[in-house]
Parts: sequence; structure tokens; C-alpha cells
Amino acid sequence: MNTLHSYRPKIKDYSDTTKNIAAIDIGTNTAHLLIVELPTERQIFTPFRILHKEKIATKIGEGGISYGFITQAAQERLLKALHQFCEVLQYYEISPQNAQTIATSAFRNASNQKEIIETIREQTGLQVQVISGDQEAELIYYGVKAALKIGKGNALIMDIGGGSVEFIVCNAEKMLWKQSFEIGAQRLLDRFMQDEKITHAERQALHDFLEQALSPLSEILKIYPIEVLIGCSGTFDTIDDINHIKKHQKLDYHAKESAFTRAEFEVIFQEFLEKNHAERLAIPGMTPMRADMIVVASCLLDFVLSKYHISQIRVSHYSLKEGAIYKFLQNY
Repeated sequence: MNTLHSYRPKIKDYSDTTKNIAAIDIGTNTAHLLIVELPTERQIFTPFRILHKEKIATKIGEGGISYGFITQAAQERLLKALHQFCEVLQYYEISPQNAQTIATSAFRNASNQKEIIETIREQTGLQVQVISGDQEAELIYYGVKAALKIGKGNALIMDIGGGSVEFIVCNAEKMLWKQSFEIGAQRLLDRFMQDEKITHAERQALHDFLEQALSPLSEILKIYPIEVLIGCSGTFDTIDDINHIKKHQKLDYHAKESAFTRAEFEVIFQEFLEKNHAERLAIPGMTPMRADMIVVASCLLDFVLSKYHISQIRVSHYSLKEGAIYKFLQNY
């Protein structure tokens, strides 16, 4: 870590009576910052006003996640993003020490985790908490429950990250089951897609792998049949954006939820399979970071939809970071 740039933002001491709170989600692909105004009623699921929302593609899983470490280049990208976030925190008078800074799969499995966390603390003042897969799933559930009404029947929440994928079986009242699987899009890309297009043999190998890896999910869904899939995070957001543009619908970046049909997904999925990197990148609504990972992520989504006979897909635009805010309000 000695080669990391030594820029240190001026860290001001703020009182604990700040009116604003922040959550930072250090994901495998993207670092997210969410700043909200502390509501007067500080109870879980109390609506809050978003003051600032930002994401930066850091790709900290690239080149190392499948080998159990975070590369030097990835560390540089992450530190640069976190320095930028700290400048925003200063503007909103939030101490870095008070920001809820959460790291997930890439950090969970990194042999150089402690060294990187210490460097982040020294350079930014941010106190990184590496959470377990179970904790991640719980926060995702809180975020989704805050965004939309789950309904009377059972639902399956699915969050496709770069390092891990979380599944939560739930209803409007409670979580029935949750599990995090270390089969995120970057890991699947490293293992099952060696060129710009995924081959039939690679798709079959991925399918066979998922049959085995997701057997705990298959067993639990025999006990708790589901009526709808609720997807959240990057893959679902990107597919939803592409679908809106295809339908000539305006993108609403303030919406908490959206939806697309199985048929609409299948059309977009076929494009992902047939196009090369440059052609996928040219799809309106695609982001450069996802142009390759979205192929294997969509193969995973297609597997889940087919395996468990799901036709209804809802999209929650709240996930882990919003869940972290709501969990904070519950314990405030």
C-alpha cells in the first residue's frame, strides 16, 4: 500500500448532533455514497429526504477477487473515490468517522483486507466495517422493504453484486430465509466467459455450476413457494434502464421501484448473448462497467427465472445503503 498517493483531506470535527447522516457502500464493482437528512421521527422505515446520492465505478474485484486479494490498481481507484466522498461529507458537515462505511464481498475474502482498511482510515478518517453475507442480506431486505410494498404472498429478493449474490425469501411481515452466495458477476465472468461473447459450452458449464451452487435456494423454495422476484442493484437497474429506453419511456431517477416482464428481459438477454463488447456498450442504457459482467449476470437471472418459474419481476431502487440508513434509524 506504500505506493498509494498521500493526499489527505482536511478532516473537521463535527458535533454528534448533525442533522444529516451518510452511508457508504464499498461494493465489488461500485462505491456508493448516500446522504440523507435525519428525520424527526427516528424509527425504522420513517421516510427520509435524500440530499446527495453518488456512485463511482471502482471495480475493486477486477484482477484479484478470484484469487483472494484486492489489486494495487483497484486500491488506487477506491482511495480516489473515497477521497471524493469525503469532500462531499465535509460539505454536509458529516464527520468521516460518523459515516456508516460498509464493505462487502471483495473485502470479506481479501487477504490484504486489514492493510487496506487501515490505509483508508489513515488517509480519510473513514471507519470501514466489513459485513458478513448474512448481514448484507439483512440490510438489502431493509432497503427493499423501505422502497416498496412486498405484498401478501412470498417474494424472492435477489441482489446481484460483483462478488456475491444475496437471496432473501420474505413476505410483507418478515424475512423467512436469507443467504449470501459468493457467485457475483465478477467471479462468474472470470470463470465462465473467456472472450467477448459467452459460448454455448460456457453457458452450459455456468448452468451446471448454478444448479449445484444454488441447491440451498432450490430446497427452501420447496418450503416457501414465491409469487414474484424483486431484483435490486446494478444488473437490474441497467436492464430496467435499457427496457425503459426501448419502450421510449422517460427514466425516473427518483423512483423507488420499477418493473419489467419476463418477455422484455428475454429480448434484452438475447442481445447481450449475440453482441460483442463494443456492440453491447452501444446499447442505449448500458454502462461501460457492466458491458461484459451483465452477460453472466443475466445468465444467472435467466437461470433463476426459468428454474423457479418466475414471470413477474419488480425492481427496487433501494438496496444495501438505504437499508443501512434504516437500520441506523432503528437503533438511533
